[in-house]
Amino acid sequence: MVTILVLALVTLTGCDGKKEPAAIDQPKTPEKIKVAFIYVDSVGDAGWTYAHDQGRKYLEEQVPNIETTPVESVPEDADAERVLEGLIQQGNKIIFATSFGFMDPVIKVAQRHPDVVFLHCSGYKTAPNVGTYFGRDYQARYLAGIVAGNATKNGNIGYVAAFEIPEVIRGINAFTLGARSVNPNAKVKVVWTHTRFNPGKEKDAAKSLLEQGSDVIAQHQDTPGPIQAAEEAGKLGLGYNSDMRAYAPKAVMTGPVWNWGPYYVNTVKAVLDGTWKNGEYWGSLAEGIIDLGPYGPMVPQEVQDKVAAKRQEIIDCKFEIFSGPLKDNTGIERVPAGTAMTDKEMLSFDWFVEGVDGTIENK
Repeated sequence: MVTILVLALVTLTGCDGKKEPAAIDQPKTPEKIKVAFIYVDSVGDAGWTYAHDQGRKYLEEQVPNIETTPVESVPEDADAERVLEGLIQQGNKIIFATSFGFMDPVIKVAQRHPDVVFLHCSGYKTAPNVGTYFGRDYQARYLAGIVAGNATKNGNIGYVAAFEIPEVIRGINAFTLGARSVNPNAKVKVVWTHTRFNPGKEKDAAKSLLEQGSDVIAQHQDTPGPIQAAEEAGKLGLGYNSDMRAYAPKAVMTGPVWNWGPYYVNTVKAVLDGTWKNGEYWGSLAEGIIDLGPYGPMVPQEVQDKVAAKRQEIIDCKFEIFSGPLKDNTGIERVPAGTAMTDKEMLSFDWFVEGVDGTIENK
Protein backbone atom coordinates (compact mmCIF):
# COMPACT_ATOMS: atom_id res chain seq x y z
CA MET A 1 0.00 0.00 0.00
CA VAL A 2 1.31 3.45 -0.82
CA THR A 3 1.76 5.74 2.18
CA ILE A 4 2.18 9.48 1.80
CA LEU A 5 4.48 11.09 4.35
CA VAL A 6 4.54 14.88 4.53
CA LEU A 7 7.62 16.69 5.89
CA ALA A 8 8.90 19.89 4.28
CA LEU A 9 7.76 18.25 1.08
CA VAL A 10 5.84 15.13 0.19
CA THR A 11 7.64 11.88 -0.57
CA LEU A 12 6.42 8.41 -1.33
CA THR A 13 7.72 5.28 0.30
CA GLY A 14 7.00 1.68 -0.59
CA CYS A 15 6.92 -1.44 1.54
CA ASP A 16 9.95 -2.66 3.48
CA GLY A 17 10.82 -5.14 0.75
CA LYS A 18 10.13 -8.25 2.90
CA LYS A 19 8.40 -11.06 1.02
CA GLU A 20 6.74 -14.22 2.30
CA PRO A 21 7.16 -17.29 0.13
CA ALA A 22 4.14 -18.10 -1.97
CA ALA A 23 3.09 -21.30 -3.60
CA ILE A 24 2.29 -19.44 -6.83
CA ASP A 25 4.03 -16.14 -7.60
CA GLN A 26 1.23 -13.95 -8.99
CA PRO A 27 1.67 -10.25 -9.94
CA LYS A 28 -0.10 -7.93 -7.54
CA THR A 29 -2.69 -5.50 -8.78
CA PRO A 30 -1.61 -2.01 -7.64
CA GLU A 31 -4.01 -0.36 -5.24
CA LYS A 32 -5.77 2.63 -6.74
CA ILE A 33 -4.75 6.08 -5.54
CA LYS A 34 -7.82 7.86 -4.25
CA VAL A 35 -8.18 11.56 -5.02
CA ALA A 36 -11.15 13.65 -3.85
CA PHE A 37 -12.62 16.99 -4.93
CA ILE A 38 -15.03 19.14 -2.93
CA TYR A 39 -17.17 21.63 -4.84
CA VAL A 40 -19.13 24.64 -3.65
CA ASP A 41 -21.88 24.18 -6.26
CA SER A 42 -23.30 21.57 -8.60
CA VAL A 43 -21.30 20.40 -11.60
CA GLY A 44 -24.32 21.53 -13.62
CA ASP A 45 -23.67 25.21 -12.85
CA ALA A 46 -22.06 25.66 -16.30
CA GLY A 47 -19.38 27.73 -14.61
CA TRP A 48 -16.81 27.44 -11.82
CA THR A 49 -17.65 23.95 -10.54
CA TYR A 50 -18.29 22.60 -14.03
CA ALA A 51 -14.80 23.75 -15.09
CA HIS A 52 -13.17 22.05 -12.09
CA ASP A 53 -15.07 18.85 -12.77
CA GLN A 54 -13.85 18.85 -16.36
CA GLY A 55 -10.36 19.00 -14.87
CA ARG A 56 -11.15 16.04 -12.61
CA LYS A 57 -12.30 13.98 -15.60
CA TYR A 58 -9.14 14.91 -17.48
CA LEU A 59 -7.10 13.70 -14.50
CA GLU A 60 -8.82 10.31 -14.61
CA GLU A 61 -8.06 10.04 -18.32
CA GLN A 62 -4.40 11.00 -18.04
CA VAL A 63 -3.18 9.30 -14.85
CA PRO A 64 -3.48 5.52 -14.58
CA ASN A 65 -4.68 3.80 -11.43
CA ILE A 66 -6.58 6.85 -10.18
CA GLU A 67 -9.97 6.81 -8.48
CA THR A 68 -11.58 10.20 -7.98
CA THR A 69 -14.50 11.16 -5.76
CA PRO A 70 -16.29 14.50 -6.29
CA VAL A 71 -18.61 15.94 -3.64
CA GLU A 72 -20.96 18.69 -4.82
CA SER A 73 -22.61 21.61 -3.01
CA VAL A 74 -20.44 21.54 0.09
CA PRO A 75 -21.14 24.48 2.48
CA GLU A 76 -18.23 26.82 3.12
CA ASP A 77 -18.40 26.43 6.90
CA ALA A 78 -17.72 23.86 9.60
CA ASP A 79 -19.75 21.32 7.64
CA ALA A 80 -16.89 21.22 5.15
CA GLU A 81 -14.76 19.68 7.92
CA ARG A 82 -17.21 16.81 8.24
CA VAL A 83 -17.10 16.21 4.48
CA LEU A 84 -13.29 16.28 4.47
CA GLU A 85 -13.09 13.83 7.38
CA GLY A 86 -15.46 11.48 5.59
CA LEU A 87 -13.34 11.53 2.44
CA ILE A 88 -10.23 10.74 4.47
CA GLN A 89 -12.01 7.81 6.12
CA GLN A 90 -12.75 6.55 2.61
CA GLY A 91 -9.01 6.42 1.93
CA ASN A 92 -8.49 9.57 -0.11
CA LYS A 93 -4.87 10.67 0.12
CA ILE A 94 -5.04 13.79 -2.08
CA ILE A 95 -7.89 16.28 -1.71
CA PHE A 96 -8.60 19.34 -3.85
CA ALA A 97 -10.83 21.96 -2.19
CA THR A 98 -12.06 24.20 -4.97
CA SER A 99 -13.43 27.33 -3.31
CA PHE A 100 -12.06 30.18 -1.19
CA GLY A 101 -14.37 29.46 1.75
CA PHE A 102 -12.91 25.98 2.25
CA MET A 103 -9.58 27.45 3.35
CA ASP A 104 -9.98 27.36 7.14
CA PRO A 105 -11.70 23.93 7.24
CA VAL A 106 -8.85 22.54 5.11
CA ILE A 107 -6.18 23.96 7.43
CA LYS A 108 -7.91 22.51 10.51
CA VAL A 109 -8.40 19.05 9.02
CA ALA A 110 -4.88 18.99 7.54
CA GLN A 111 -3.39 19.41 11.01
CA ARG A 112 -5.12 16.21 12.11
CA HIS A 113 -4.08 14.24 9.01
CA PRO A 114 -0.45 14.89 8.10
CA ASP A 115 -0.45 11.86 5.79
CA VAL A 116 -2.96 13.50 3.43
CA VAL A 117 -2.08 16.18 0.87
CA PHE A 118 -4.53 19.06 0.48
CA LEU A 119 -4.65 21.63 -2.34
CA HIS A 120 -6.84 24.67 -1.78
CA CYS A 121 -8.01 26.83 -4.68
CA SER A 122 -7.79 30.64 -4.40
CA GLY A 123 -6.77 30.75 -0.74
CA TYR A 124 -3.60 32.03 0.88
CA LYS A 125 -2.95 29.78 3.90
CA THR A 126 -0.51 26.91 3.56
CA ALA A 127 0.83 24.17 5.84
CA PRO A 128 3.39 21.34 5.46
CA ASN A 129 0.73 19.24 3.73
CA VAL A 130 -1.37 22.09 2.27
CA GLY A 131 -0.70 24.05 -0.91
CA THR A 132 -2.76 26.67 -2.71
CA TYR A 133 -3.46 27.12 -6.40
CA PHE A 134 -5.09 29.65 -8.66
CA GLY A 135 -4.60 31.35 -12.01
CA ARG A 136 -3.90 34.87 -13.19
CA ASP A 137 -7.44 35.31 -14.42
CA TYR A 138 -6.91 39.06 -14.64
CA GLN A 139 -4.83 38.44 -17.78
CA ALA A 140 -7.80 36.91 -19.61
CA ARG A 141 -10.09 39.57 -18.11
CA TYR A 142 -7.98 42.28 -19.73
CA LEU A 143 -8.31 40.55 -23.11
CA ALA A 144 -12.07 40.20 -22.62
CA GLY A 145 -12.16 43.92 -21.89
CA ILE A 146 -10.61 44.62 -25.29
CA VAL A 147 -13.43 42.66 -26.91
CA ALA A 148 -16.06 44.52 -24.87
CA GLY A 149 -14.49 47.93 -25.53
CA ASN A 150 -14.63 47.31 -29.24
CA ALA A 151 -18.21 46.02 -29.12
CA THR A 152 -19.94 48.69 -27.03
CA LYS A 153 -21.68 51.39 -29.03
CA ASN A 154 -22.37 53.78 -26.17
CA GLY A 155 -19.43 53.05 -23.87
CA ASN A 156 -21.73 51.75 -21.12
CA ILE A 157 -20.61 48.25 -20.08
CA GLY A 158 -22.35 46.41 -17.27
CA TYR A 159 -20.59 43.97 -14.93
CA VAL A 160 -22.47 41.52 -12.67
CA ALA A 161 -20.12 40.68 -9.80
CA ALA A 162 -20.26 38.16 -6.96
CA PHE A 163 -18.47 39.35 -3.80
CA GLU A 164 -16.18 42.26 -2.86
CA ILE A 165 -13.03 40.17 -2.56
CA PRO A 166 -9.64 40.86 -4.18
CA GLU A 167 -10.11 38.16 -6.83
CA VAL A 168 -13.29 39.77 -8.17
CA ILE A 169 -12.07 43.36 -7.79
CA ARG A 170 -8.84 42.49 -9.61
CA GLY A 171 -10.82 41.03 -12.50
CA ILE A 172 -13.10 44.06 -12.79
CA ASN A 173 -10.08 46.37 -12.82
CA ALA A 174 -8.23 44.38 -15.49
CA PHE A 175 -11.38 44.18 -17.61
CA THR A 176 -11.87 47.94 -17.35
CA LEU A 177 -8.26 48.67 -18.31
CA GLY A 178 -8.65 46.38 -21.32
CA ALA A 179 -11.86 48.07 -22.41
CA ARG A 180 -10.41 51.57 -22.02
CA SER A 181 -7.24 50.62 -23.92
CA VAL A 182 -9.38 50.59 -27.09
CA ASN A 183 -12.24 52.83 -25.95
CA PRO A 184 -10.86 55.48 -23.55
CA ASN A 185 -14.29 56.84 -22.63
CA ALA A 186 -15.82 53.46 -21.74
CA LYS A 187 -17.31 53.04 -18.28
CA VAL A 188 -17.85 49.76 -16.47
CA LYS A 189 -20.83 49.83 -14.11
CA VAL A 190 -20.72 47.20 -11.35
CA VAL A 191 -23.66 45.56 -9.58
CA TRP A 192 -22.94 43.21 -6.67
CA THR A 193 -25.17 40.16 -6.16
CA HIS A 194 -23.37 38.61 -3.15
CA THR A 195 -24.03 35.23 -4.73
CA ARG A 196 -22.10 32.71 -6.75
CA PHE A 197 -24.89 30.46 -7.90
CA ASN A 198 -28.26 32.15 -8.08
CA PRO A 199 -29.38 32.24 -11.72
CA GLY A 200 -32.48 34.35 -11.06
CA LYS A 201 -30.79 37.01 -8.96
CA GLU A 202 -27.81 37.22 -11.29
CA LYS A 203 -30.06 37.53 -14.32
CA ASP A 204 -32.05 40.29 -12.60
CA ALA A 205 -28.81 42.15 -11.83
CA ALA A 206 -27.96 42.10 -15.52
CA LYS A 207 -31.45 43.31 -16.39
CA SER A 208 -30.99 46.30 -14.08
CA LEU A 209 -27.75 47.18 -15.88
CA LEU A 210 -29.43 46.84 -19.26
CA GLU A 211 -32.23 49.14 -18.10
CA GLN A 212 -29.55 51.69 -17.18
CA GLY A 213 -28.22 51.64 -20.74
CA SER A 214 -25.51 48.98 -20.74
CA ASP A 215 -25.17 47.42 -24.18
CA VAL A 216 -22.55 44.83 -23.19
CA ILE A 217 -22.76 42.60 -20.08
CA ALA A 218 -19.76 40.98 -18.38
CA GLN A 219 -19.88 38.77 -15.32
CA HIS A 220 -18.08 37.15 -12.43
CA GLN A 221 -20.76 34.56 -11.66
CA ASP A 222 -21.05 30.79 -11.91
CA THR A 223 -24.24 30.73 -13.99
CA PRO A 224 -25.14 31.98 -17.47
CA GLY A 225 -27.97 34.13 -16.08
CA PRO A 226 -26.36 37.50 -16.93
CA ILE A 227 -25.55 36.63 -20.55
CA GLN A 228 -29.03 35.17 -21.02
CA ALA A 229 -30.47 38.51 -19.93
CA ALA A 230 -28.23 40.21 -22.48
CA GLU A 231 -29.43 37.94 -25.27
CA GLU A 232 -33.08 38.48 -24.39
CA ALA A 233 -32.49 42.23 -24.63
CA GLY A 234 -30.73 41.91 -27.97
CA LYS A 235 -27.37 42.93 -26.48
CA LEU A 236 -23.95 41.32 -26.26
CA GLY A 237 -22.13 39.67 -23.36
CA LEU A 238 -19.11 37.76 -22.11
CA GLY A 239 -19.24 34.51 -20.17
CA TYR A 240 -16.92 33.25 -17.45
CA ASN A 241 -15.39 29.96 -16.25
CA SER A 242 -16.38 27.85 -19.25
CA ASP A 243 -17.45 28.31 -22.86
CA MET A 244 -20.99 29.63 -22.36
CA ARG A 245 -21.91 30.20 -26.00
CA ALA A 246 -24.46 27.38 -25.96
CA TYR A 247 -26.51 29.22 -23.31
CA ALA A 248 -26.75 32.51 -25.21
CA PRO A 249 -25.37 31.99 -28.71
CA LYS A 250 -26.55 35.36 -30.04
CA ALA A 251 -24.96 37.27 -27.17
CA VAL A 252 -21.74 35.59 -26.07
CA MET A 253 -18.69 37.03 -27.80
CA THR A 254 -16.15 35.05 -25.72
CA GLY A 255 -15.08 35.05 -22.06
CA PRO A 256 -12.32 33.91 -19.69
CA VAL A 257 -12.26 30.12 -19.32
CA TRP A 258 -10.42 27.86 -16.89
CA ASN A 259 -8.44 24.78 -17.89
CA TRP A 260 -7.69 22.99 -14.61
CA GLY A 261 -6.91 19.56 -16.05
CA PRO A 262 -3.15 19.89 -16.69
CA TYR A 263 -2.62 21.40 -13.23
CA TYR A 264 -4.44 18.49 -11.60
CA VAL A 265 -2.42 15.97 -13.60
CA ASN A 266 0.93 17.61 -12.83
CA THR A 267 0.11 17.99 -9.14
CA VAL A 268 -1.05 14.41 -8.60
CA LYS A 269 1.97 13.06 -10.48
CA ALA A 270 4.27 15.22 -8.32
CA VAL A 271 2.70 13.87 -5.13
CA LEU A 272 3.02 10.30 -6.36
CA ASP A 273 6.64 10.62 -7.46
CA GLY A 274 7.71 12.52 -4.36
CA THR A 275 8.52 15.88 -5.96
CA TRP A 276 5.50 17.85 -4.69
CA LYS A 277 6.23 20.82 -2.42
CA ASN A 278 3.70 22.86 -0.53
CA GLY A 279 3.47 26.44 -1.74
CA GLU A 280 1.36 28.90 -3.70
CA TYR A 281 0.77 28.25 -7.40
CA TRP A 282 -0.49 31.15 -9.51
CA GLY A 283 -0.63 29.99 -13.13
CA SER A 284 -0.82 32.27 -16.15
CA LEU A 285 -1.83 32.53 -19.78
CA ALA A 286 1.56 31.09 -20.65
CA GLU A 287 0.76 27.90 -18.75
CA GLY A 288 -2.73 27.64 -20.22
CA ILE A 289 -4.60 27.43 -16.92
CA ILE A 290 -6.60 30.53 -17.94
CA ASP A 291 -7.40 31.86 -21.39
CA LEU A 292 -10.15 33.30 -23.54
CA GLY A 293 -12.76 30.90 -24.82
CA PRO A 294 -13.82 30.52 -28.46
CA TYR A 295 -15.23 33.58 -30.22
CA GLY A 296 -18.79 33.99 -31.36
CA PRO A 297 -19.42 34.95 -34.99
CA MET A 298 -20.14 38.57 -34.04
CA VAL A 299 -16.49 39.27 -33.11
CA PRO A 300 -14.64 40.74 -36.14
CA GLN A 301 -11.35 39.16 -37.20
CA GLU A 302 -9.54 42.45 -36.68
CA VAL A 303 -10.59 42.41 -33.00
CA GLN A 304 -9.49 38.80 -32.64
CA ASP A 305 -6.12 39.74 -34.15
CA LYS A 306 -5.79 42.67 -31.76
CA VAL A 307 -6.48 40.40 -28.80
CA ALA A 308 -4.04 37.78 -30.07
CA ALA A 309 -1.26 40.37 -30.31
CA LYS A 310 -1.86 41.64 -26.77
CA ARG A 311 -2.13 38.06 -25.46
CA GLN A 312 1.32 37.31 -26.85
CA GLU A 313 2.73 40.47 -25.27
CA ILE A 314 1.42 39.31 -21.89
CA ILE A 315 2.85 35.80 -22.36
CA ASP A 316 6.22 37.25 -23.41
CA CYS A 317 6.23 39.51 -20.31
CA LYS A 318 6.35 42.58 -22.53
CA PHE A 319 3.19 44.03 -21.05
CA GLU A 320 2.19 44.38 -17.39
CA ILE A 321 -1.53 45.01 -16.95
CA PHE A 322 -1.30 46.84 -13.64
CA SER A 323 1.58 49.17 -14.51
CA GLY A 324 1.58 52.88 -13.77
CA PRO A 325 0.46 55.48 -13.97
CA LEU A 326 -2.83 54.18 -12.56
CA LYS A 327 -5.47 56.20 -10.75
CA ASP A 328 -8.40 54.88 -8.77
CA ASN A 329 -11.96 55.88 -9.61
CA THR A 330 -11.77 58.83 -7.22
CA GLY A 331 -8.79 60.33 -9.04
CA ILE A 332 -6.07 59.33 -6.56
CA GLU A 333 -2.86 57.98 -8.09
CA ARG A 334 -2.32 54.43 -6.86
CA VAL A 335 0.49 53.17 -9.11
CA PRO A 336 3.13 55.70 -10.16
CA ALA A 337 4.57 55.81 -13.67
CA GLY A 338 7.47 53.44 -14.17
CA THR A 339 6.26 50.93 -11.58
CA ALA A 340 3.95 47.92 -11.58
CA MET A 341 1.91 46.27 -8.86
CA THR A 342 3.48 43.30 -7.11
CA ASP A 343 1.73 39.95 -6.71
CA LYS A 344 1.15 40.75 -3.05
CA GLU A 345 -0.55 44.03 -3.98
CA MET A 346 -2.70 42.39 -6.64
CA LEU A 347 -3.74 39.67 -4.20
CA SER A 348 -5.07 42.29 -1.80
CA PHE A 349 -6.83 44.63 -4.28
CA ASP A 350 -9.42 46.76 -2.47
CA TRP A 351 -9.88 49.70 -4.85
CA PHE A 352 -11.29 50.30 -8.32
CA VAL A 353 -9.34 51.76 -11.23
CA GLU A 354 -10.44 54.85 -13.11
CA GLY A 355 -13.35 54.00 -15.36
CA VAL A 356 -15.24 51.76 -12.92
CA ASP A 357 -18.63 53.02 -11.81
CA GLY A 358 -19.14 51.24 -8.51
CA THR A 359 -18.21 51.04 -4.84
CA ILE A 360 -16.60 48.45 -2.62
CA GLU A 361 -18.67 48.25 0.54
CA ASN A 362 -17.34 45.16 2.34
CA LYS A 363 -13.63 45.76 2.71
